Amino acid sequence: MTAAYATLVTGPDYALGALALARSLRRVGAAAPLVVLHRGSVQGMEDLEREGCLLREVAPLPLSDTFRARHGREAQHAAAPFTRGTKPAFHDPLDNFCKLRLWELESYRRVVFLDADTVVLRNIDRLLTYPEGAAAPNLYESLDDFHRMNSGVFTAEPSRRTLDAMLERLDQPGAFWRRTDQTFLEAWWPDWHGLPFTYNTLQYVYFNLPQLWQWSRIQVLHYQYEKPWQQEHPKRALLGPLIEVWWRLLEGRPLPDHLPPGGPA
Repeated sequence: MTAAYATLVTGPDYALGALALARSLRRVGAAAPLVVLHRGSVQGMEDLEREGCLLREVAPLPLSDTFRARHGREAQHAAAPFTRGTKPAFHDPLDNFCKLRLWELESYRRVVFLDADTVVLRNIDRLLTYPEGAAAPNLYESLDDFHRMNSGVFTAEPSRRTLDAMLERLDQPGAFWRRTDQTFLEAWWPDWHGLPFTYNTLQYVYFNLPQLWQWSRIQVLHYQYEKPWQQEHPKRALLGPLIEVWWRLLEGRPLPDHLPPGGPA
């Protein structure tokens, strides 16, 4: 196998998310395995292995103490607060940088990375042949968002040499990556190859940009900010139908044939 899908699991909540992702890939007949990068022993990994995922334990990146201090949850959220949505308590910004470990998967020629809070609605195997640095825009509030990259879905060509170069640039004195791995990868790929937003449709498009919501064309749905498995979901009234989509995929139930947009928030 020369290509793979990959995701990152840093705790039991993201293990549950990855399980829904794995089942969504199986549902659309994905031609490549899902490699799960995980931090140590995490509850739920057995379920992922039974689902056919390939587990790869990874260590934290060798980052300086000052870098860790700047990007810890409290410091990062204070310096770059989230004003459009809320991150759940289990979200740790430092964990996001472990995503770069996928460049160690040198047994694969190409990897399509998918965040553990995404699900695949239609087959995306064509991305397995795309060049490195293909990603979709960070579109969720207005058309101005098209110029920013979202790192929830992207293509990579694993290389330890690339990872070493990334680490050297990542942990420069005083460096602060406002949106962690996303800001870094956008800087790493200043001319990133733009995918249609349907390859990484952020859930807020559903109610912020209803004119762009086309259920029949969405390939990947990304639950940025609030997660569909949260018991106390602050936007349940706005995102209820999308929360139901996620649970249907986790439980193996059919998806709706039609899902109209939610309208303005």
